[in-house]
Amino acid sequence: MKKIVVLSAMLFSAILVAQSKSNSNEFIGSWSLISINNIYQDGTKVQPYGKNPEGLLIFDEDGNYAIQILKENRPLIVSGNKNTSTPEENAAIVKGFNAHYGKYSVDARNKIITFEILHASFPNWENKVQKRTYSYSNDMIKYIVKNTTQGGASVVAEVVWKKRRSNQ
Repeated sequence: MKKIVVLSAMLFSAILVAQSKSNSNEFIGSWSLISINNIYQDGTKVQPYGKNPEGLLIFDEDGNYAIQILKENRPLIVSGNKNTSTPEENAAIVKGFNAHYGKYSVDARNKIITFEILHASFPNWENKVQKRTYSYSNDMIKYIVKNTTQGGASVVAEVVWKKRRSNQ
């Protein structure tokens, strides 16, 4: 009887691990940004990258990821040289772009994506680990960022991505 209980527990554990890994396989590939909504403590919602932001998220099978987010309608640099741009142009560049890359893991059972950020356009995020709760449905991922680049812990961001297909 004791052997049956132990074997059952081992089998159940193996099934959970296999399910967790197979669910994370759904993440592998490239994703297009659909929306970002910052939600402030008073309930106010703001779209920091506009109504139609651009972005690309890539998860690979080795646990690497890369994210690029760009604001819609970013102004051109008048001089055509980013080394001689004005303070206003520099501010628009910084506020209109967010990127980071590193390692990721998915805990499908608890619905958490962990980003181990190696480098980021927002240097405060470099060498940090961020855990983001997520939901996944119909080739869409929605995750929550609790420590944003635009307000720290005082604002929460809801970020939605759609899986790209080979013809996109």
